Amino acid sequence: MSTTASISAADVNKLRQMTGAGMMDCKKALTEANGDFEAAIDNLRKKGQKVAANRADREAKEGFIIAKTNADNTRGYLISLSCETDFVAKNQDFVNFAEGILNTAIANNPSDVEALKALTMDGATISDKLFDMIGKIGEKIELARYEMIQAPKVIIYNHPGNRLASMVGMSSTTASETVAKDIAMQIAAMNPVAIDKDDVDSTTIERELEIAKEVIRAEGKPEEMVEKIAAGKLNKFYQENTLLNQAYLKEDKKTVRQFLNDTEKDLTVSVFKRVQLG
Repeated sequence: MSTTASISAADVNKLRQMTGAGMMDCKKALTEANGDFEAAIDNLRKKGQKVAANRADREAKEGFIIAKTNADNTRGYLISLSCETDFVAKNQDFVNFAEGILNTAIANNPSDVEALKALTMDGATISDKLFDMIGKIGEKIELARYEMIQAPKVIIYNHPGNRLASMVGMSSTTASETVAKDIAMQIAAMNPVAIDKDDVDSTTIERELEIAKEVIRAEGKPEEMVEKIAAGKLNKFYQENTLLNQAYLKEDKKTVRQFLNDTEKDLTVSVFKRVQLG
């Protein structure tokens, strides 16, 4: 975290890129938050400033993201290999390296990113190969993300350009691959925070309620109405941000939950992951 005195033009610009708010608004929000980006985003939201991507993954500016399943579609694997420039992200050696790391993960099923980096690929550890690639290309390169999911049926979606990928685990082995792919694309497009209401962590719920109450009070609503209106706003948050309660993109009169149940009784999503650059 930055201190008030060390908030730089780069910090202000980063917040501006993240939120779409004005430069002076971003500077003020960062100053009030003592450089804490999440708190600054909340400050902007409370004041009604535009916030375009408050949940966006921000671990890498450029890179290559790819997901793949194992042979029987019971596990999905995803890696994000980050770099500094789009030019390197599109370099075939870089792409091949990312694909090699992913195939090594599928073959060995490591528990986390550190376990993956310790695995051997073509005679050297992936960690050592990362250093070799940095020396060869001349940019900072990191294995920024590794995700694995397991379910009766797993389907992946790699968005064109490999800056975004999603994986979805369905509750049934008989789930249609077409249906599962549609849900993976829904996840990519709509960026849900959880599968259902009960899966949203308490910190997020408290944060949304606090922001809602401040906005309602700023609108001059009577104090006795604040809790009720805030609860309504929280329900809207669930509808927009939890996968099963979102409107299904291809048939928006139905929720994702209704769509899945119509295709196969009691079919649901047991797990998902979504990773994006930028």
